[in-house]
Formats: sequence, C-alpha cells, structure tokens
Amino acid sequence: MKPLPLLLAAFIGSAFAADCEKLASLKLKDANITSATVVAAGAFTQPEGRGNAVYKDVPAFCRVQAVSQPSADSHIEFEVWLPLQNWNGKYFGIGNGGFAGSIQYNLMAAALINGYASSSTDTGHKAPATSADWALGHYEKIVDFAYRSIHETAEKSKTVIRTYYGQAAKHSYFSACSNGGRQGLLEAQRYPDDYDGIISGAPANFWTHNFAGFIWNQQALEGAAQIPASKMPAIENAALAACDAIDGVKDGVIDDPTKCHFNPDVLLCKGAESDSCLTAAQVGAMKKIYDGPKNSKGERLFPGYVPGGEAGPGGWSRWITGADSQQFVFGKGYFADIVFQNANWDLRTFNFDRDMKIADDKSARMFNAVDANLKPFKDHGGKLFIYHGWSDTAIAPTNAIIYYESIVSKMGAKQAGDFVQLYMVPGMQHCAGGPGPDNFGTNPSAMRSDADHSLSIALDKWVDQGVAPARIIATKYKGRTPDTGTVRTRPLCPYPQVAKYTGSGSTDDAANFKCVAP
Repeated sequence: MKPLPLLLAAFIGSAFAADCEKLASLKLKDANITSATVVAAGAFTQPEGRGNAVYKDVPAFCRVQAVSQPSADSHIEFEVWLPLQNWNGKYFGIGNGGFAGSIQYNLMAAALINGYASSSTDTGHKAPATSADWALGHYEKIVDFAYRSIHETAEKSKTVIRTYYGQAAKHSYFSACSNGGRQGLLEAQRYPDDYDGIISGAPANFWTHNFAGFIWNQQALEGAAQIPASKMPAIENAALAACDAIDGVKDGVIDDPTKCHFNPDVLLCKGAESDSCLTAAQVGAMKKIYDGPKNSKGERLFPGYVPGGEAGPGGWSRWITGADSQQFVFGKGYFADIVFQNANWDLRTFNFDRDMKIADDKSARMFNAVDANLKPFKDHGGKLFIYHGWSDTAIAPTNAIIYYESIVSKMGAKQAGDFVQLYMVPGMQHCAGGPGPDNFGTNPSAMRSDADHSLSIALDKWVDQGVAPARIIATKYKGRTPDTGTVRTRPLCPYPQVAKYTGSGSTDDAANFKCVAP
C-alpha cells in the first residue's frame, strides 16, 4: 500500500477518527464492544502505568475494547487497535505466554507502529501469567484459555477491521512464543482459515506431557539433589568445554547440542563440596533432567533438556532448580488447578503412569497441538514458521524438531517445504536471551526493516509474494536494543540445514557463514 499524499491522508485520518466511535454500536455474535475511542499519537498509557515509554512512537489509532462470551461462564476481554492513517491493509494477532491473563499492549504497539491493525486478548481471565487459580471450578474458562479465546479474538477482530476500513484485511498474521507458540499451532490445526501466516516460537504444543516433564524435574531435585544457582556456571563451562568446538567455532555457544555427549560425571566432587563440583545426588538429578520423563515401562513421555544455557538469567536457576522455579510454579498450577481441581495437590504424589493418563484424558484434546496434518492450513495458503532456542531451559528444544518431523512424515518433504520452516537458534534460551544471537524480528518491530533480518517481515513476503527465506540473520546486541551495539550476527538456517563457518573472516559476522545440509 503506497503512502497517501499528505492532505488526502489527513482527510482520511479525520474520517476514520469520526467513524471510530460508531464501532461501539457494532453487533458481534456472542460479544459486545464496550468502548471505541480515538487515542492521539503517543498518548496511550498502559493500565497500572507500567512501561509507558514504549508507546511514545505509536501513531494515532482507534482503540476498540470488547468482551466475548461464547459460554455462560466466559468473559474474554480483547482489544483491536486500528491505525487512523497509513494502514498497510493487514492484520497482526498477538498471542500470550504462560497462563496468560492480560492483553499484550507492548506487542500491539509494535504492530501498529509498522502499519498493522492488531489485536490481543487476556484469554478469558485476569491474573499474573504464572497463576492458574482462576481455573478452579471454571471448566469453560479453561476451554477459553486452552483454545477458544484466540479463535474468538481472530474472528471478531477481522469483523471490526472490515467494518472500520470498509474492506477486509488483505492478510492476517499471528505471532507468539511458548504457550503462544502452542496457540499459533492450534490455530493452524483447528481453525486453518483464521490466519494466513503464523510464527510459533518455542511451542508448548505437547502441553500435557511438557508439564509432566516439569514435575519429573522437580521430583528429580528433591532433597539433597537440589542444585544451587552458584553451581550453574561450572555446569555450563563443563558443557562448553566438552562441546563448544564441535561446530568448528569456539564462541561460547553449542550450535547443535544433540551432537554433544556431555557426561555430568566429570563434575563429581573428588573432595569437599564446592561451587565447582556436584555431589553424587546432584549428578543423578542432572542425568534425569537431561534424559527426560519416562513411565514405569521406560517409555519416553517428553524429551529431556540438552547441554548449554544452564547459567544466566534465563537458565536452570530460573526455570528448573529452586523451590520457586518457574517449572515448579507452572507444573503445580496446571495439575493442581486445571487437571485435579485441588489447590492443595502435592506434586510429589504425581505418578507417571496413572496421572499422565488422567491429564491426557481430561485436557489433551483441549491443550495439545500435535496434529501433523496441516493440509487444510496449507490449502488455505497458510505459511508457518516454527523457531526454538537450543539453550531453552523451559521447553525442551528437541520437541520442536519432533513436531516438525511429524509434519514432514505425514505430508511429505515437498508439501511440507512449501509452507513450513523450522529454525533452531543456537545459544538462545526461552523465547529470547542466552549467549547466542536472539534478535530476528519474531514480532513486528522497528528494529529491522527487511526480510533478511526479520522473521515477521519474511512471513509477510512468503505469504504475499510466495518467496520463502533461504536464511534469517539473527543479531546479538550488547543490551536490549540496537543502539547498545552489536556483539555478533549469525545466520539461522531452515532445519535441517545448519550454519557453517567458511573458514575466513570474523566468526562474529554472519557473512562468513553459509547454510549447509548436515
């Protein structure tokens, strides 16, 4: 969509501003618009006043607030933001991490800055993303959170967009990570016409077994097996010593940890215990966590974790170890509040035969996004990117490979290659962070403006022009934004290809790597 002449743009912007309030009377099935108001450029303030600096560059927009109630116990709040001027003719839906519970204003703002109409939902409840106590006694709210709210928001948002602009969005996109990656895959599987392009990051798609893995890890770390945060640097350093150079570049990143045969026994204390060694109980716990959960027959329920990424803010101390680890919080929340409906449930009582079956019987159909038959999504013209950090300590990274390979097996390599790509990101932890390059435009962002550096722009190009990327350049910044300076760049290659150093030039420059078959 070409920029409009200044006077014409001002006139159209004025007309759209006048039409904004009229949306309050728009009739939607099982939903009501509670407010439709114009927000001046840079004037939006987030509820609770948190992080408002991010909105200073947001252009004037029509803010539509609404509630969808597909069941008697549903109360799905969602918002649609509509640029008054310079709409690019497209729609970008934003997903949720964790147990959701809030609208993702910051990511909606990024989409709006880049010309998209955008929407986000709280998925049917208001709570911190780590809390699931809203689910106690509320089956319909569980359904809303599991899948219904994202579909409801997509349908209603597209109706609002069509009414406001007098035309449907040319293309519709969705992007999110973790639970949001699961949301995206469920959309492709259940509602293949909702979105034309989906970015699914670190997807928690095998939800029931993923959370069983959380319980497995917590049981493995009981008592003397607990590993303090002070030992994580020694663990990661030992893993790097064993495997960093396998890819031909020693850079503090294990490019493909599946090729790493790191044995925690090397850390066994020879004398007095210290932060540089592990006790026998701690070594045993590490082996269980790397191995992954199994039932009494020895059947694997979910992949284990891979070496690398144990230290740092997003490492094991945040996600796996400690009495207040994220895996403890999420694992207990899911099983106590959603599966067993018992706030006092004790995770130490979890049985990987009996209780795994109960969880699957009660909620696999609602939560799990493991259907490999994406033919309806492909036939709709849909394109799918999946990405996962190799140093993810929240969701085992090989789970993404297992799901991707199931699509290839079900649909054939040729058909799969026409609409889905997987990117495994060396050194990236859960959704972001870690020692590897972790910025590659997974959501609309002003940081980069070309398809080579932005997965979201590459998705738009793939859907709009039929051109799939050959690689995506990821960047590691010294801080969180480009103005802090660049540490390194590295190409991300469509799986199973990997980035191979050419042998000359800086190993911190993506130009000196090429994507090759393993």
